[in-house]
Amino acid sequence: MAGGDAKAKAKASGGGKKKEVKKETGLGLVNRKDENFGEWYSEVVVNGEMIEYYDISGCYILRPWAMAIWDIMQKFFDAEIKKMDIQNCYFPLFVSPGVLQKEKDHVEGFAPEVAWVTKSGESELEVPIAIRPTSETVMYPYYSKWIRGHRDLPLKLNQWCNVVRWEFSHPTPFIRSREFLWQEGHTAFATQAEADAEVLDILELYRRIYEEYLAIPVTKGKKSELEKFAGGLYTTSVEAFVPNTGRGIQGATSHCLGQNFAKMFEINFENEKGEKGMVWQNSWAYSTRTIGVMVMVHGDDKGLVLPPKVASVQVIVIPVPYKDADTQGIFDAVAATVDTLSEAGIRAKSDLRDNYSPGWKYSHWEMKGVPLRIEIGPKDLANNQVRAVRRDNAAKIDIPRAQLVEQVKEMLDNIQQSLFDAAKQKRDACIQTVKTWDEFMEALSQRKMILAPWCDDEEVEKDVKGRTKGEMGAAKSLCSPFDQPELPEGTTCFASEKPAKKWTYWGRSY
Repeated sequence: MAGGDAKAKAKASGGGKKKEVKKETGLGLVNRKDENFGEWYSEVVVNGEMIEYYDISGCYILRPWAMAIWDIMQKFFDAEIKKMDIQNCYFPLFVSPGVLQKEKDHVEGFAPEVAWVTKSGESELEVPIAIRPTSETVMYPYYSKWIRGHRDLPLKLNQWCNVVRWEFSHPTPFIRSREFLWQEGHTAFATQAEADAEVLDILELYRRIYEEYLAIPVTKGKKSELEKFAGGLYTTSVEAFVPNTGRGIQGATSHCLGQNFAKMFEINFENEKGEKGMVWQNSWAYSTRTIGVMVMVHGDDKGLVLPPKVASVQVIVIPVPYKDADTQGIFDAVAATVDTLSEAGIRAKSDLRDNYSPGWKYSHWEMKGVPLRIEIGPKDLANNQVRAVRRDNAAKIDIPRAQLVEQVKEMLDNIQQSLFDAAKQKRDACIQTVKTWDEFMEALSQRKMILAPWCDDEEVEKDVKGRTKGEMGAAKSLCSPFDQPELPEGTTCFASEKPAKKWTYWGRSY
């Protein structure tokens, strides 16, 4: 912990006096975002008190600062799906091998990352038990039991849980971990039209999480056959982009499973006319990966930068007493400021620790990404004002006490919008439209998110992956955006020169 380091340093330098104010910060980041992104990211999530590394590789402790963000997103999403008559439930963590292996394409897609329980105490289990990588095969045997007739439909369930995927390649906090938190929705309908409509309704909620809460621009689109969910009919996603690494990142997915799982698990129903039919199913999920994308997009060389909507502390109030100042008056003003803001629904707190200098506190709360800092010193007390400093651009403004709530609310709204606008501007600057293979390779070498005309052929996509393999990883299709630019007649595919059917985003990805 950064704070602990500072205390340790003070002791090492012989500082044994009571209430010695520590001037050295010990808080700065060693790595720069533009120079060593991977190391910078690891440093920010630890120093910003989001995670702690655990003694099992690929597993991380989510600290309260990160969990608070997850809670805020969960509160929003849970309320929205309840409006859609989706109910929460909980299914067990364990899966029997017979059930897991029922849907061939599905299990093949997940097989390399399934973790297995093989022992109980010292005894070998007769039949090993899998730990869920996702819950289709856990839940659907029971859908088949619960759904008998058209009156049992639609069945719309969601669970907030953890899943385990034993990833071996480059574990990264939030982005790629062996255990993570998510919600997974599983719904069953009588008709494809109902299923198709829900896929897009849920995708819109995911867009809102990214754009309205995390201030990250995303592209809605459809995944290619190669990249879609194993065993599903089609997959839609919201795709984000990290300009510093030139990599796309799948933000969240909403799948239409079609009738494939219904066939395997015999989820049949009788319609109003007494005819037998199979249900149409969807599954959809977003995970704690969202938090990692936020850190990557908004963070800077001072640490985290939290959008106000998801910050558990939106305003930190810091007293700045000088030697002969009216210290009690300043502390009273700090307490009154926190009370006034809290009563107005703003998440505010004070930092009254007397063994740290104001400068140390500034650095500490900047590292943690708090959107707005309020300083109160003797001059502010005398002028009946406070000084507000924005985390995103360091702009300072003096606010009269009488206008405190109004101006702070306005500043927080402005910070939220500014973060989105800045992220969108950076993302848009990385998008490049290409028509030919040479242009594609040039754009890829410049770490772009590439929009190219494509023939929608699976073999061609495999070929693109094969031809772009290298140290940085192969390029693949990210999504075909729903918002399609015009495709002039006679346009050919950038990779195969066959007639192009659609525009598709390509790039390297996480």
